[in-house]
Amino acid sequence: MRHLFSLSRPKRLALVASGLAMAGGAGWLALAQVGGERGIAPIAASSDIEVLGIEVDVKADTGLEARDKAWVEAQVKAWEKIDGPKLPDSEIASLVSAIVVQRERLGPKRYIATLGVVFDRARASRYLGTEGQAQRSAPMLLLPVTMSGGTAMVYEQRNPWQRAWAEYQAGASRINYVRPAGAGGDSLLLTYGQTGRRSRVWWRDILDDFGAADVLIPIADLHYTFPGGPVEGRFTARHGPDSEFLASFELRADSPEQLPQMLAQAVTRFDAIFARALADGTLKPDPTLNIGMGDLDPRIARLVELGRRLKAQDAVAEQRSEVPTEESDGTITAAPINTPPPEGSVALYTVQVVTPDAPSFDDAMAGIRGGNGVRAIGVRSTAIGGTTVLTVSYAGSIGQLAQALRDRGFTVRQGSNALLISR
Repeated sequence: MRHLFSLSRPKRLALVASGLAMAGGAGWLALAQVGGERGIAPIAASSDIEVLGIEVDVKADTGLEARDKAWVEAQVKAWEKIDGPKLPDSEIASLVSAIVVQRERLGPKRYIATLGVVFDRARASRYLGTEGQAQRSAPMLLLPVTMSGGTAMVYEQRNPWQRAWAEYQAGASRINYVRPAGAGGDSLLLTYGQTGRRSRVWWRDILDDFGAADVLIPIADLHYTFPGGPVEGRFTARHGPDSEFLASFELRADSPEQLPQMLAQAVTRFDAIFARALADGTLKPDPTLNIGMGDLDPRIARLVELGRRLKAQDAVAEQRSEVPTEESDGTITAAPINTPPPEGSVALYTVQVVTPDAPSFDDAMAGIRGGNGVRAIGVRSTAIGGTTVLTVSYAGSIGQLAQALRDRGFTVRQGSNALLISR
């Protein structure tokens, strides 16, 4: 199984998709698993100071005037909330980099809203000091699990819990979150089933793909009491390849419309739980994830390399004995096998194709497929500008295959159980 993980991530995904298509005979299944609108790109992380949940209710001669006054009031309230020193309103406004509108209602002479205020840390730090700039955690891969209606989901489709984490401003957090977008092949690799695996090989390979050292699993178990009614949420924080329990809590939204606000509040609670775990030493990379990842002893490495070279030399010698080359003047060292396989069965033959360029490769594949009796072609190695090695499944003897390829316009040199062809 390890050889699967030695491949690059795109090749591994291609193998998974190919396996699905071969097993079920339905290639569309693999496409459906990764296609469609999937993934929510996380917002860019910033170290600015974000204060959310500021309630304002202001009246004025016009709605726009009420809004302007409400924003000034929100800035002052947010500054007080982070224990900023007493400053004039205009100076507080100069420290603000953005206003986030969480919810608002604008009337002819009234403005009611829930706002967020973002202070520029570089400008505000001279008043607030350097508190909170503690060392951050190692990169932690985030797998936000949603459980509802008896199903568990991570990135298989867009969902409110995924969106809440994607929209979370994590720049000021002590946790270094690695938040996948969830698009494309992420839905194949990052699933709820992965959270139950204990294999360090599986985990190490996935963590390497995303540049993370360990994994965080915030679970949102949502219960919809009745259509349009309250939504009850039980939230559980887990960590590491063994899904170790950290903490849990419960929240409630009065209606589905208030679910995003409840989930945003839950994300903040999770961040506090993870930060406490980091402070007390619980949240640290699992050392077993690095077992077997170190360098080999130099003496063992030399033996392994020597074995690989000897194996490669033996393979080359065996291939030369089977396939005629230019140096051998077409001399064949073994008599060709012309005995056809039993009726109704096929045999596998090695076919080497001279492919000086990409069009010649495509032309050769099309030509071989069109040969009488050819059932299937497998590519063992591709060499544009050299010789490509194929495995051809053919209902007949190798001599009959050679003749079928000559009929397709190929120049054929025949070995004991292999052919060398060119145009």
